[in-house]
Amino acid sequence: MSTAVLATTASAAHASVAFNPLPAMILAPFVGAIVVALLPRGRDAAIRQVALTFSAVSGALSLYMLSAFHAGHGGFQFELHPTWIAALGITFHLGVDGISLFLIVLTGVLFPLVIVAVAPPDDAKPYFMWLLLLMAGAMGVFVALDLVVFFLFFEIVLVPMYFLIGLWGHGDRVYAATKFFIFTMFGSAFMLVGIVVTAYLHHRAGGPLTFDVVKIATDQSISKGAARWLFACFAIAFAVKVPLFPLHTWLPDAHTEAPTAGSVILAGVMLKLGTYGFLRFGLYLFPEASHFFAPLLLTLGVIGIIYGAICATMQKDLKRVVAFSSVAHLGFIVLGTFSLTTQGIEGGVVQMVNHGITTPALFLLVGMIYERRHTRQISELSGLQRSAPILAGVFTLVMLSSIGLPGLNGFVGEFLSLLGAFKGARWWGVVAASGVILAALYMLWAYQRVFHGKAEGDNATMRDLRLGEGLVMAPLCILIVFLGIYPKPMLDRIEPSVKELIAHIGHHDPTVDVTDVVKPKAGR
Repeated sequence: MSTAVLATTASAAHASVAFNPLPAMILAPFVGAIVVALLPRGRDAAIRQVALTFSAVSGALSLYMLSAFHAGHGGFQFELHPTWIAALGITFHLGVDGISLFLIVLTGVLFPLVIVAVAPPDDAKPYFMWLLLLMAGAMGVFVALDLVVFFLFFEIVLVPMYFLIGLWGHGDRVYAATKFFIFTMFGSAFMLVGIVVTAYLHHRAGGPLTFDVVKIATDQSISKGAARWLFACFAIAFAVKVPLFPLHTWLPDAHTEAPTAGSVILAGVMLKLGTYGFLRFGLYLFPEASHFFAPLLLTLGVIGIIYGAICATMQKDLKRVVAFSSVAHLGFIVLGTFSLTTQGIEGGVVQMVNHGITTPALFLLVGMIYERRHTRQISELSGLQRSAPILAGVFTLVMLSSIGLPGLNGFVGEFLSLLGAFKGARWWGVVAASGVILAALYMLWAYQRVFHGKAEGDNATMRDLRLGEGLVMAPLCILIVFLGIYPKPMLDRIEPSVKELIAHIGHHDPTVDVTDVVKPKAGR
């Protein structure tokens, strides 16, 4: 089996696509940010409408891409690779496969939703400008197939999130924003070195000077020892972004102090930049090194599952409970990814998407409670289901999804991740399974203290879910139920790309078992 076959794009299968939406998906929010910057201050309603329009255009294009995507093909589709800096071999190479497809759609859906759901307390102009720039950067990360282009988008998203937390956050927002920025820049410095050295070593080994991910991954001309060092450089950056234990300490502070919109985007999109990075630029570029470091990353993932669950149980702030639950859920993604099995990696991708639906929904609900009660302290909230039964019902559904109840979307990814781990990393899977029990403990306990019991004072008169808030929550709740009952359409599009990735790893590292992989047909 040729590695070149694994890198094919199924061009014949999607040659009929007349319009490539990828550049427009990035440009629409970027242009929107420029338009917002040109509008006069004080026209908050017009500014918000402009931001919603441009983000919705990008989101609509992502849905068009989903409808035009050809299931059953594991290669990249909608590819573009115009030359950017020819002397350095840098191209604006873009493409989508089953691994990145639903992360792009998730980005396209969440941003318009959060613009509708949450209005800034003041100074709407820079707020929406930063949100649109953040959307453009996130879209760029998920479609970039050139290392330099990926790095630029990976770094662009830091600035908007820094200002969103630092200017519109709560409490120690400046401290949380600075901590987030320093941690992420620290990891990115290692990745920048890794990118430059990767291109240099590939060129020195006889290949062309290029930063093209597909070309470098196909050639595999870098020595084993150097590849391991380079993987470590990339892994540090991605581990900070996930974040993996012990590099996770910025996340609870960032979530707690961020405005509701910041928490939604941070949980739904930005944390996935790290887990996606491991798949696209870790396993794909350095397959042998990924296998070599898998025990370490599996261990850190499992520690994150247990540690995150224990910390969530001990929190007094409802938002910090949800923040630490993210540490645990992302541990399951890492567990599935580095089990290096089809089921495990597929489960990791599915869990990225499902976490990006469920946890933002929880943050939106916590934000609604805070707007009404002006507190997130669990001790000051009780009996809310009496005064707000609809809000309590929606919270129950989303909470059960976060726990991983069968029939809801949270179950599918965790189950596949654990299934893959039991096959490829059994003892790590055994320990990680306890995280499912702990998730039920901290989420149910928090729910019981907030929504059950006697309602007194402001709790007894708290307003229930409004119609507009219900319409915002409706698509997330529908996805939670639909993807839990019928995940097949998503799995059909993810699985071929995962199988090609596993076959690619097995081709360059014979110790990886690929017996469950259907070999791609030549000429695809």
